[in-house]
Amino acid sequence: MSRRDRADVAVVGAGVIGLGAAWRAARRGLEVIVLDPAPGMGASWAAAGMLAPLSEATPREAALFPLASDSLDRWPAFAADLEADAGAEVGLRHEGTLAIALDDDDRRHLADVLDRSRNFGLSSEWLAGRACRRLEPALHPSVRGGFEIPTDLQVDNRAVVAALVGVVEARASLRRETVVEFRPGGNGRAHRLLTASGEVVEADQVVLATGAAASPIAGAPDACRPPVRPVRGDIARLKGDPDEPVLSRVVRAYVEGRFVYLVPRRNGEVVVGATSEEGGWRTASRAGAVHDLLHDAIAIVPALSELELVEVIGRLRPATPDNAPVIGQTALEGVLLATGHYRHGFLLCPVTADAVVAALLGEPGPSSVTPFTPARFS
Repeated sequence: MSRRDRADVAVVGAGVIGLGAAWRAARRGLEVIVLDPAPGMGASWAAAGMLAPLSEATPREAALFPLASDSLDRWPAFAADLEADAGAEVGLRHEGTLAIALDDDDRRHLADVLDRSRNFGLSSEWLAGRACRRLEPALHPSVRGGFEIPTDLQVDNRAVVAALVGVVEARASLRRETVVEFRPGGNGRAHRLLTASGEVVEADQVVLATGAAASPIAGAPDACRPPVRPVRGDIARLKGDPDEPVLSRVVRAYVEGRFVYLVPRRNGEVVVGATSEEGGWRTASRAGAVHDLLHDAIAIVPALSELELVEVIGRLRPATPDNAPVIGQTALEGVLLATGHYRHGFLLCPVTADAVVAALLGEPGPSSVTPFTPARFS
């Protein structure tokens, strides 16, 4: 006989977005069931954990900046609450970012980036190469210059995921199940979710937080199918000595026109990212893409060549036509979307969670989320 359960809220998808929303909802007293065959092991497992609205701000995505800034402001309290609930640290760091250029062409490009960043409120000045090396002595002597972004933060993505899985298991119900069919309710009837094992979950409200796999659930109405596409990214992880860290802060760089970032962890690890490739559902990493990633990282910080390569991982980011998330109530009563966060899942987790919980409880949500509701694609 199949198992049947009932909850106030069912969350489909247990990446950082789904887990964050489920945890916040359970803290507000809602009965929550989360469904995902591999919690936290999708794009969230491969992320770098940078919380960087100014670093990521581009003219094409200017509309996203107020939302990203709002969420950054929420991160210290979000991290403190999570650490208190989980009894474990999530690696929130405040050292900021150093953006650098390796050659003269990259210098001109990065100077343009600095000018644009000032339009978003950055007050930093250009630093000569020698000043950059005073901040990060491991940089290559040929670095031409750069600038600081002191307001950027970072978290350890895997520590955050582990903490969220723990608190969701403690406060809610986390089912390692694949949802294969969605049967809409409405008009006083509960929505029903059927899993691959035959389990049936009934819920008054459903949050679809399935990332790049936002569309394939059978039976989901068109209103619950956002225009999300997969964009593959590769991340490399290098093992270093925690007592002699190579870097003290995030370094973002342009190397012969290519973009690369280096994210140091307190355990000595350095996360190197990231590629970005459109086209299908393939997650396997290409040798050429990984070669370019490591080549550029070592060109910036030669000492990285001595570290141990412990992992190369590829995952699919969920992107929308405007590269902005889809957050909020759909046209189907009691069904919410929280997907399409592309490169910004960790950064936007707190504001997304707060917006989802407000919608579930019928309360006013963050005003910064208003431009990003599902209605803009209707």
